[in-house]
Amino acid sequence: MKGIMIQGTASNVGKSLLATALCRLYVNKGYAVAPFKAQNMSSFTIPLGEDIEMSIAQFQQAQAAKIEPSVYMNPIVLKPYPQQETEVLFLGKAQGKLQGSTFKSVYYDRAKQAVQTGLSELEKKYDLLVIEGAGSPVEMNLKDRDLANMAIAELADVPVILVADIDRGGAFASIVGTLELLAPEERKRVKGLIINKFHGDMTTFSTGREWIERHTGLPVLGVIPGLKHHIKEEDELDANGEQKSGMPAEEDYEELAAQVEKYIDWQKLLAISLGENHAY
Repeated sequence: MKGIMIQGTASNVGKSLLATALCRLYVNKGYAVAPFKAQNMSSFTIPLGEDIEMSIAQFQQAQAAKIEPSVYMNPIVLKPYPQQETEVLFLGKAQGKLQGSTFKSVYYDRAKQAVQTGLSELEKKYDLLVIEGAGSPVEMNLKDRDLANMAIAELADVPVILVADIDRGGAFASIVGTLELLAPEERKRVKGLIINKFHGDMTTFSTGREWIERHTGLPVLGVIPGLKHHIKEEDELDANGEQKSGMPAEEDYEELAAQVEKYIDWQKLLAISLGENHAY
């Protein structure tokens, strides 16, 4: 399968926004691209039809890719409720509620099958996938039931780009620590790094970039500043799951993609995701 997976050193490092921008960049370069996130923990979804729903993030990524949103792009949604209950949705359809600790024993095999179905269906129609991970790939207490990060990269057989948020501090440690905790075969999948939410003079980070590349052996594919954008976050919904304002317009996706393209090595990214013949 052709594609790329965006994983992060932590939650809220900017994976969703970056994946959205990449979807628009790929389609603007002439590639048929689709977004994919195997498992999304979210209280808010977008209806696609009667009793069918998907997460807002992948809905917007599909819009960025100029394609019709599909539940195949988001095969598992976990909707949290009080008292540690979670509603499970497979391929857009509710399966019932359960206690979080029982997910693996009750639903894990079916969940993995839903992921495989989603990947298989999308592979038939698109040149490549932009796959988004969730949280961190090295939550060691969760790795045996991973359906979000490296298990998905392996299932799809795609390279991984690791994103770190430098705005919150600790980016160097989070990058090196994440790579150190990955299993050797997982570490080999990581082909590049992106530093996100940088503030200040980019030239002051040149020595930091050199240090990261020297210590990890991986290229820094981009240092992206904190971007102004109009892409909706899941917490911009009201208590009824309705959007507080309209969905992003076409120009919002174009503006986001143009901003990201300025700060990434697009040719290297193409080579990683599609092979050298596509890059030059």
